[in-house]
Amino acid sequence: MATADESYVEGQNGSFVSYLITIVEKWTGLEILEGSLNYLDYLLWVFTPLIIVFILPLFIILFLYLSILFLHVYKRKRELKEAYSNNVWDGARKTLATLWDGHATIWHGYEVHGLEKIPHAGPALIVYYHGAIPVDYYYFLARVIIQKGRTCHSVADHFLFKLPGGVREALFSDETYRIFWRRRKGFAQVAIDAQVPIIPMFTRNIREGFRIFGCFGICKWLYEKFKWPFVPIYGGFPVKFCTYLGDPIPYDPNITAAELADKAKQAVQNLIDKHQIIPGNILRALLERVHWRQKNE
Repeated sequence: MATADESYVEGQNGSFVSYLITIVEKWTGLEILEGSLNYLDYLLWVFTPLIIVFILPLFIILFLYLSILFLHVYKRKRELKEAYSNNVWDGARKTLATLWDGHATIWHGYEVHGLEKIPHAGPALIVYYHGAIPVDYYYFLARVIIQKGRTCHSVADHFLFKLPGGVREALFSDETYRIFWRRRKGFAQVAIDAQVPIIPMFTRNIREGFRIFGCFGICKWLYEKFKWPFVPIYGGFPVKFCTYLGDPIPYDPNITAAELADKAKQAVQNLIDKHQIIPGNILRALLERVHWRQKNE
């Protein structure tokens, strides 16, 4: 073990990490630290340039993204100021909606077609295809608040109020965009009881934005047996998202809940058949960000 003076000189002539090694050894009496911390010193010298080279561009990209998001919010400053002057919660709601809409526009080039089918007044029930993560629905809510000045109230599976998770379609559908509703008709009964129309909705490429690993066997058994949504999700890819609203299915007092559920399911399926290339492909969905031609509108 070196003396105090020798330790100080070594610390001055060596690296900062070497100086720390000497101090720790003197306090603890553990000479074994020298080898391991010298190795750490070596790793820092080797990998620090690599970290700077690869991480710094990511910070620049993040800064550019935040700058664009700031400008997206700033261009609506007059609307936000008016909203806050009327009601603080209305202002907060519109601010959050603007942030979500900015993220949707920047990250996914988000579009909505058929927003005019949402009534300006009076209720309606929107029924949509559920992606692995329904981020498209959040974007849609933000767009409705901004452009229609209306707030949507969400109806969710009972399980969501017990544990974070999803429903059968979200967990076990895939790039073929199969609808997993089984014979569920509760939503249809709600529409009948409330005497409101049903508006079908589908978002192109929602399954390419977020995917689920193909462990469907055991995961599906766990869900059906215990309602545990243990499925691995990956993604967040900046693919093109485009939400389509179909023609409203009007209230009919002579229709049963089962019949109305079938009509709603077919309406959503028609949107999928018309607007989604099946099977979905992540690369193709990414390329649609730069080459997108809307057809059959």
